[in-house]
Amino acid sequence: MTDRADRPVLFWFRQDLRLADIPGLLAAAESGRPLVAAFVLDDETPGRWRLGGAARWWLHHSLAALDKSLSALGGTLVLRRGRAAEAIASLVRETGAAAVYWNRCYEPYAIARDKAIKRTLAENGIARRSFNASLLYEPLTVLNKEGSPFAIFAAFWRACLARGAPPAPLPPPRRLVFAPGPASDSLDGWRLAPSQPNWAGGFATRWIPGESGAQQRLANFLDTGARDYAAQRDRLDLNATSRLSPHLRFGEIDPRQIWHAILAARAACSWPQQTVDKFLLELGWREFAHALLYHHPELPHAPLRTAFARFSWQVNAKHLAAWQQGLTGYPIVDAAMRELWATGWIHNRARMIVASFLVKHLLIPWQEGQAWFWDTLVDADLANNATNWQWIAGCGVDAAPYFRIFNPVLQGEKFDPQGSYVRRWVPELAGLPDTWIHKPWLASAWMLRNAGIRLGENYPAPIVDHRVARRRALQAFAHLTPAPI
Repeated sequence: MTDRADRPVLFWFRQDLRLADIPGLLAAAESGRPLVAAFVLDDETPGRWRLGGAARWWLHHSLAALDKSLSALGGTLVLRRGRAAEAIASLVRETGAAAVYWNRCYEPYAIARDKAIKRTLAENGIARRSFNASLLYEPLTVLNKEGSPFAIFAAFWRACLARGAPPAPLPPPRRLVFAPGPASDSLDGWRLAPSQPNWAGGFATRWIPGESGAQQRLANFLDTGARDYAAQRDRLDLNATSRLSPHLRFGEIDPRQIWHAILAARAACSWPQQTVDKFLLELGWREFAHALLYHHPELPHAPLRTAFARFSWQVNAKHLAAWQQGLTGYPIVDAAMRELWATGWIHNRARMIVASFLVKHLLIPWQEGQAWFWDTLVDADLANNATNWQWIAGCGVDAAPYFRIFNPVLQGEKFDPQGSYVRRWVPELAGLPDTWIHKPWLASAWMLRNAGIRLGENYPAPIVDHRVARRRALQAFAHLTPAPI
């Protein structure tokens, strides 16, 4: 086939569902060729890590928003479903594309897939280019003096900061010229959003997926919550965090945009440096998680500290179900797990509390919690999910020590001091005074009766005793001598 100037560039959208600061799309626009924009729903290549239910709901609405944005520029988003390698090959044949551009992903299955696609394109004389659109610093660019990946977050982040600020974000393309699009699947036909039953009914009241929703979320955070972020970020009863994680997960916004928006707001509003540093640190942890997954592809299924491979976990189906349903008898744990089911998201502090409870109070394998989060979080991200679960279990790099076992009562009293978070999500306990709302089993019979609470009937008694569970966990973990990574 001759390389005529009218042969299009196929731009493959993946985890970058936006038009601003998207290098691959801008390069395609600047190539001088017309554009075909496509998205492939590949449930085969990821295997067990195909998108979970909550993330599929988000994807449906994010793709609808992206298609609307492309339509405003005179184009459309071509949808295909199936193994990505086959779908891209088919789109190249149908459109006569001279080149395929995309932005890189860093999951192990994505890296293997993309390498194979690049080989096939090269064999067929099709140009291919990939770009970084999701990380501040790509994993191979941040290594220690020996050229090895970092195992300690603080050292990793210092090395990142030593590289200087990331480049300023790129503006959206002013104009896109589109080639005639091939046939497209129907987004509704993919049935990503549940209907019978619609268990995601509460999501729409909380979230606005899409690039404009991401920018609105960032603006709201900068206006209302960011200044006090360092002091209030752990409070479960306050709206003191950005809640940008699902927008980052689907690439509706990227960390470069957030970084520079934070620095601009600091300059304009004279924020405390501690606030800026604390928030950027969270972006740093995300970078660290992606670097870990890149260098340790076994991260989602095997402990990085190999001594933990012989740990005797206790798979108790009844306890796991109680945890999943928010019926453990510990109000702060139950509130978080119910919010997760209702909204597809919970606060980072809540994630640590419920994760610690699962792996240390119940001694249930961290992989079970990781799998539940994968299905129920709208921001489910393979790198973050695996890194955080291994961290709380004590089996990952730079992990929390095994003897760090959160007391769910003290965590509730510290981070939900008036009990308003618990009252919202565990309304059975709403009538209890603040003193007892995080430990209803210690309230007097009269007080429970007055609040309409019947422990073991309309609210469970604790499924394990904290002191007993803590002692059991310490005994179980103490025999391990985790070797360094």
